[in-house]
Amino acid sequence: MEVNRNVYREDHEQFRTSVRRFMERECVPRQEQWNEAGEVDRETWLKAGREGLLCTTLPVEYGGGGGDFGHAAVIAEELARAGVGGLSIGLHSDIVAPYVNRLGTEEQKQKWLPDICSGKTILAVAMTEPGGGSDLKAIRTTAVRDGDEYVINGSKTFISNGFISDMVMVVCKTDPAAGAKGVSLIMVETTREGFRRGRKLNKVGMHAQDTAELFFDNVRVPVGNRLGEEGKGFIYMMHDLAQERFMIAVTAATKVERLLEQTLEYVKDRRAFGQTVWDFQNTKFKLADVKAHAVALRTMVDYYLGEHMRRRLSAEEAAIAKLHSTETMWKCIDDMVQLHGGYGYMLEYPIARAFVDMRVARVYGGSNEVMRDIITRKM
Repeated sequence: MEVNRNVYREDHEQFRTSVRRFMERECVPRQEQWNEAGEVDRETWLKAGREGLLCTTLPVEYGGGGGDFGHAAVIAEELARAGVGGLSIGLHSDIVAPYVNRLGTEEQKQKWLPDICSGKTILAVAMTEPGGGSDLKAIRTTAVRDGDEYVINGSKTFISNGFISDMVMVVCKTDPAAGAKGVSLIMVETTREGFRRGRKLNKVGMHAQDTAELFFDNVRVPVGNRLGEEGKGFIYMMHDLAQERFMIAVTAATKVERLLEQTLEYVKDRRAFGQTVWDFQNTKFKLADVKAHAVALRTMVDYYLGEHMRRRLSAEEAAIAKLHSTETMWKCIDDMVQLHGGYGYMLEYPIARAFVDMRVARVYGGSNEVMRDIITRKM
């Protein structure tokens, strides 16, 4: 792309080289195996930890990389570039682990973070409930105080890392009558009695990403497993959700660029009616549009990336980035599938894999309808 990417420092680009090599060596050859299994093997997680790919922004004293969000963004870009699915480093390292680092007591951090950073403990977050969607204020899972313990009851669905996780950050109501002010965050080890994983959900795409239902039947956890103050969970999540949404935009921008490169290679090689597909004016015009979208996306995302690295990205700006990037990506993917003809519907082609994998980007992290609502609040 003809965009001067000056948002990254030299150390970020050096890190990119290591990440790209890891993807090519450890992930791409295993992708089909992961797709078939419906999950990523634990050994790959441990390798990622050994090579410094997990928790890059967490402090070194807990086993993290001591880097900034630029290092996390590099990993997201390289996962998208390589077409690697299922290895949800962003969820583990940049969504759940930062809650522990920011809200945890020193005792909690010393106890949990080293294994989280090494990949020995894999994280998940349990927010969404059956019938609940993006309305976190309406969650029904409860955590009732009983002496020095909470007793958790309820169910969650669409939980990424649901099967492979060792510890889950559960969003629950410690005061059901208090609405948003009754929400708390509690870390639950998956070995606890009463915790149960339901079925592995059969999704349209993202087949290597294990996604499960989780059930809590009188699960007892110490009060010391709560993150931060009781009743402050909703506030904590509103603070951190902007980064999750922006990370989706980072992935989308890279995905459009990489798929454009692959589509150009295809149409310049594929022949139809005595000429290459590239020779048709319609093809050139369609891909000119995709390139224009890709350059615009890259310009926007890099600007917001710089803002976020300076801790200046607002919730509204994150919503704009997530909304625009995913809507644009989906339009571009659909046009590029069309240019592949029948082969665009074959999962052996990257464009077909992206077609089934990336549709959900307009839904997860908060649906794009929620993003529009956030944006309109400032209008």
